[in-house]
Amino acid sequence: FFSYFFDIIYYFLISFIIIYRRFKKHKSQNTMKLVNLAFQVLLISHTAQVSAFSTPAQLSSISSRAIISSRINLNAPSSSSKSKKIHRHELQMSVESATSEPMFEPIGTGIVRDYKARLPLYKSDITDGLNAQCLAAILFLFFACLAPAVGFGALFAVATGGAIGTIEMVSSTAVCGLIYSLTAAQPLTIIGSTGPVLAFVATLVQLANKTNLPFLPLYAWTGLWTSSILLLSSLTSASNLVKYLTRFTDEIFSVLISTIFVVEAVSDIGGTFMSPVSTLTKALLTLVIATVTYSSATVLKGLRNTAYFTKTIRNNISNFAPTIGVVLGSLLARKARLVHGAQALLPSLAIPVTFQSTSGRPWLVPLLDLPVWARWAAFFPALMAVVLLFLDQNITVRVVNNPSYKMEKGRRKKNVLDGMHADMLVISILTAFTSMIGFPWLVAATVRSISHVRALSKFDKDGKIEGTVEQRVTGFCIHTLIGSCVIFDKPRSLLTQVPLPVLMGLFMYLGTSALPGNEMFERIKGLFKDSSLTKKEKWSSIPKKIVNSFTVLQMACLGAMFWVKSSPIGVLFPVVIAMLAPLRFGLEKFGIVKKEYMDILDDE
Repeated sequence: FFSYFFDIIYYFLISFIIIYRRFKKHKSQNTMKLVNLAFQVLLISHTAQVSAFSTPAQLSSISSRAIISSRINLNAPSSSSKSKKIHRHELQMSVESATSEPMFEPIGTGIVRDYKARLPLYKSDITDGLNAQCLAAILFLFFACLAPAVGFGALFAVATGGAIGTIEMVSSTAVCGLIYSLTAAQPLTIIGSTGPVLAFVATLVQLANKTNLPFLPLYAWTGLWTSSILLLSSLTSASNLVKYLTRFTDEIFSVLISTIFVVEAVSDIGGTFMSPVSTLTKALLTLVIATVTYSSATVLKGLRNTAYFTKTIRNNISNFAPTIGVVLGSLLARKARLVHGAQALLPSLAIPVTFQSTSGRPWLVPLLDLPVWARWAAFFPALMAVVLLFLDQNITVRVVNNPSYKMEKGRRKKNVLDGMHADMLVISILTAFTSMIGFPWLVAATVRSISHVRALSKFDKDGKIEGTVEQRVTGFCIHTLIGSCVIFDKPRSLLTQVPLPVLMGLFMYLGTSALPGNEMFERIKGLFKDSSLTKKEKWSSIPKKIVNSFTVLQMACLGAMFWVKSSPIGVLFPVVIAMLAPLRFGLEKFGIVKKEYMDILDDE
């Protein structure tokens, strides 16, 4: 207690000295500004002192940053009330950026803040999405979202014995994605099903079988409990907890999901060579078509950074590159089928012919079929589901909110928490809805979300991101098209002609296209490069031994997470993600990586 008390006294003393020195420099003409500044510093102290991780040095650093960020206010002329308001607003935004949100906030505070910042921009969220780049993103992400939905639907059907299948998964993707794109505070996030959620549902099936309980009612009550807890977390701004996650966690999680996409695609292609029902001709054709789809999409995407054609042509071809790859792969497969007949007939995308539940059950789950004791007991598996959905959702939104994408709408500078509370509110409501009608639960999907953001990124002549097209049109149209494939015959018949090898190539593109810009991936490549011939990176000033050790540790974490994800304990995958935060702080706490080095390697 006394140590903490003296820390606070030390902090106030440092703040007073800095303010007094500024007062002597600017004297009376800035008296009111300095008084205002003093109140801002005291406000920061009130927030900073509740942090258990704050040291005297960190507290004085916060104070100094607030003083420095307000320099524009002290030096600016006070010629008009308009300029004063502007400067006061800039000071307020600077203070908000320097001040971390508390772990929990009063009921609804975070949600109101998120919507208050974003809803006034709703009109521009529509008008900004009416351009060729957004059209290209819609066509690309349509396939990128539909294919995983169909794939996960088949896996759910196996895991649940047909209680939840492809039609439920595709319908859930369409309906929930549509609602999310219209109501979320960060509409560039794409929601979908994930591997850990599938593993959890499979575990819930086993629990239902062992206890002789009907699966769907148990699933529904578990989902309702999960929804209630997620609702409570959104109301109390519990998503602020992810402020303790850093780039260290984001990079490992992003590389992991990209790796999963690539590995799954390669495994599917390799499986055709060992499948007893496949011939060598079909296996080779699968390899060729997947390679053509992936290569054409990758090469054309990179056309933006070349000198060929005009800038407009380069940008348009680059934006439509994934769609062009899908079309080329599909045409090649069709040509092979016309020439060689049944020998070149490849499996295609399987979409249900009629809109009805997989098992023929009524859409509404009979909640009262579950005994009363089991309704209450469903609270306990719901706790694990909360961990799954909470971490999957918030980590992905953190990655989407990365300052490198230079988003501005409803955003405070370098704040990755903006929009999380409102988005968690939407997820909690959708979880309740999907539980009651037996649809799969959906959360933010990392690779699809990153691919969405990168498809909407604007680049300068050096290939660096200079902004992002922030709007709601793409998400709305993507999921409207997916819904049309369920309801209407014509779109469904066209999609059933898309061969699976084309989607394998698209999955490879999804995985690899999300890696550029990931610093962990760049440092992994640096392990095999001659440092004397490579360009200088921001970590070049750190001893190479430290950089390599830090990178190898991240790779070890990546390998461990990949193993857990594929093991029988895959349901614990989010718990492993949560353990990355204390691991990162431990590296600094125990002096394994010096603070000045960590500030560079783990800089937001």
